[in-house]
Amino acid sequence: MGEFRPKETLVTTKGDFTDEEWARVTRAPMVAGLAISLADPGGPIEAAKETMATMKSATNPPSREQLLTEVALDVQAMTQQRHNPLKGYKPTKDREPGEQILDELHSVQALVAEKATPDEAAAFGQWLMASAQAAAEAAKDGGFMGFHAQRISDREQAMLDRVRTAVAG
Repeated sequence: MGEFRPKETLVTTKGDFTDEEWARVTRAPMVAGLAISLADPGGPIEAAKETMATMKSATNPPSREQLLTEVALDVQAMTQQRHNPLKGYKPTKDREPGEQILDELHSVQALVAEKATPDEAAAFGQWLMASAQAAAEAAKDGGFMGFHAQRISDREQAMLDRVRTAVAG
């Protein structure tokens, strides 16, 4: 018989991905927030609030899986170095940007599911959803001087539902 080895805890890390794959995984929380911004574009103040909320979510994952921690640390390092976390992602002009974002989120979630443990993949999907939710809740829409404004617009809610479907494991 072979020697006994204790079962090691399997964790997924940056080293499990190619550089191109890792770039896509790292920018996915920001892409999730971008989905909301494009679903119901507001003014510059609303856009700034959504971006800040997305950045906060992208640097503070909701759980402590190694994969999520490494992604958050890379996003944080990029922002500290004044690099755009969305670098390299640009929807093409041949298709509606929201559809391309949903396709990208679905594709990245599938990539993570292929390489990570089921728990890590589920946590990653929840994090993408949390990033989109943070963007949606960042600024009130409509109303007059704050009265009768909605926290999440109908178009943002519709996109949140689509993001949830795209990242469902």
